[in-house]
Amino acid sequence: MNISHLDIQNFRKLKSCRVELAEEKTIFVGANNSGKTSAMDALIMFLKKSKRKDISTTDFTLSNWAAINRIGEDWASSPDEEAPDLSIDPWRPLLPSIDVWLHVEDRQIHYVSHILPTLDWDGGLLGIRLAFGPKSTEDLYKGFIAAFSAAKTTMSSRPANNDVESPSVLALWPKSMRDFLDKDLHKYFAVNAYVLDPAKAERSEPQELPEESEPLDGDPFDGLFKIDIINAQRGFSDPNAGEGVSNTDRRLSSQLRQYFDKHLDPTELPDVSDLDALEAMEAARTAFDQKLKTGFRAAISELEGLNYPGFSDPQILLSSKVNPLEGLNHDSAVQFRVVRGENPAETTLCLPEKYNGLGYQNLISMIFNLIRFRDEWMRVGKARKREGDDSRPLEPLHLMLIEEPEAHLHAQVQQVFIKKAFNILRNHPDLGDQPQFSTQMVVSTHSSHIAHETVFTSLRYFRRQGLVRPNDVPCATVVNMTATFGADTDTARFATRYLKTTHCDLFFADAAILVEGPAERMLVPHFIRCKYPDLDRSYISLLEIGGSHAHRLRPLLEALGLLTLVITDLDSIGADTNGKVRPTMGMGYRTGNDTLKSWLPAKIPLDDVLNAPADSKQSPDGTTRAAYPSITSVEYQDGQPEQAIPYTFEDALALGNLALFKGMTDKTGLIKKLADAVNTAALGDACQAMFDALKDGKKAEMALELLFTTDPHEIQPPEYITEGLDWLKDKLNEHNTELISAGVAEGERNV
Repeated sequence: MNISHLDIQNFRKLKSCRVELAEEKTIFVGANNSGKTSAMDALIMFLKKSKRKDISTTDFTLSNWAAINRIGEDWASSPDEEAPDLSIDPWRPLLPSIDVWLHVEDRQIHYVSHILPTLDWDGGLLGIRLAFGPKSTEDLYKGFIAAFSAAKTTMSSRPANNDVESPSVLALWPKSMRDFLDKDLHKYFAVNAYVLDPAKAERSEPQELPEESEPLDGDPFDGLFKIDIINAQRGFSDPNAGEGVSNTDRRLSSQLRQYFDKHLDPTELPDVSDLDALEAMEAARTAFDQKLKTGFRAAISELEGLNYPGFSDPQILLSSKVNPLEGLNHDSAVQFRVVRGENPAETTLCLPEKYNGLGYQNLISMIFNLIRFRDEWMRVGKARKREGDDSRPLEPLHLMLIEEPEAHLHAQVQQVFIKKAFNILRNHPDLGDQPQFSTQMVVSTHSSHIAHETVFTSLRYFRRQGLVRPNDVPCATVVNMTATFGADTDTARFATRYLKTTHCDLFFADAAILVEGPAERMLVPHFIRCKYPDLDRSYISLLEIGGSHAHRLRPLLEALGLLTLVITDLDSIGADTNGKVRPTMGMGYRTGNDTLKSWLPAKIPLDDVLNAPADSKQSPDGTTRAAYPSITSVEYQDGQPEQAIPYTFEDALALGNLALFKGMTDKTGLIKKLADAVNTAALGDACQAMFDALKDGKKAEMALELLFTTDPHEIQPPEYITEGLDWLKDKLNEHNTELISAGVAEGERNV
């Protein structure tokens, strides 16, 4: 048994999205504010019964409150002689809910007999909807109308305010249905469970419940799966701080005490294997009691000399209690061996656990938590003998939820953790590869190190969506990266191999810039830092990919919906040969750049590429733009503008910074060659000289030398890069404006 997929509706910014879970590990990735935490909290709050009380009005999708408030307005304005609409139907499209689809084998049918939709079901998917809604719309109506009417009556009986300059702004509770539920939500709302139709499981949209649907009695998932949680523990305000492991319990000694108490304590429910330990403890207690009696005899005798205890007073006796847990209840209970003697008899040098590195302390703590959760599920040791545990069957599924493990671990340890965690959860004789019990681990992360160490088919990318209609709020959708990385194609294999050689921050970025070579990779960040403060505040992933391969990332970038600027070269070639030529109009030349040929602007003749209108350099959905050298106006001599066509980034940089490069004749390498070129008399001769120099010039060395000798603020970006960065800045500002204006408008409407 495992969870196949989840449909989350109306929960925060997850208006309606499907999250498919892998059989083993599922990793939630995405940029900031993309919905990863919302999805994790939806799982926690709906599936963990003890957390359902934490659902609040702020967990409703904001844009739904306008419709919910209208229900309250209709109730309040309904004439007394007309019966109000108290059906649940107007509420259902607005309520937070989660559809859990289980894949169940025939042999496990006894676990799910209470949620079978029909007796004809013979295996496959079973769906349950957990919806947070009114317990009784009639009770909700009565409570709301009573409060609303009382406020209205109170305000109407107040003496009129004739002061035109300062009219009363007082509004008594409840001003709206939202205001009413802010105070009394859990008095009137609860989580109800409904059986779904398996025939509609694969539909892209969640199914509608029939009008006659009745909620199930009890919790449908009791006995089906065990849920454990490790929270992010951000340290400021964590809504789930009460669940999982607290900061005070992260030391290994504390966790060892908890584990001992639950699974090993020989004094609780002892069996034959505990007798030796109990006898040793009793012998130690008896010996210590005798020592106490002897040691305190003189002092107690002095007390007796005070005529206490008297004949009728109780006698003072000393008796010890040996508690094995106390042996773990001090700072040095757990130690780390630092120096080991060559001879076993030699003293081993150790330090208490608090002296170990914090990153490894946290790694050990988290791994031990996984061990503890697994052993609690498998009821290892004394856990099996506790009342009820012996007869109650084990849950067939263990769902492990881990939120942002990077909050505890530094970069290298993050990679160790994600590689080992699932194996730890399966390290038990009844688990391993055994099919009768399943484990699914769900991790939300913002760490490129964790993404890098993960099979990309297990990634679920949370993609931020723009506004669909006015007065709406931005929401999110979820992309199953199996479709991109699971396909057996050259493109999928290239994307996987390329990302495995780079940091995977592409999955967490606000935008991406793909550059041609090392010179652009080194200088473009300085252009952004010095000229574009708005872009410098954004999280931009810079990838060096080259014009001949950038288009291979197109399926991935389109799936992510990520704003992408592709900075590439013209790569002009002859009309009949593939030899490189200096770009010139009217010669029948072509571009050899695969990105320009097959992606943007999707043209081959060089004249068409150079004359391409701005809209053809941008994708139809406006998320991608190509920036490449084009016809440039240069004031080469006497301040008179002339036209030139750069071949690549380096000569475009020189043409955009003529005064700077003309003064660099004392340099060496490619910089000197470019400096000598721009000091020639004619612009055409300069362009040809630069073209010749670039054939074997060391571009990376040129960029390094430029950074070493020149303040980056003095370097002007080439014209085509300026156009591209301007486009990216405007797109990001447009996106941010949408987010801010939508949030403000929604906030005003719900005041």
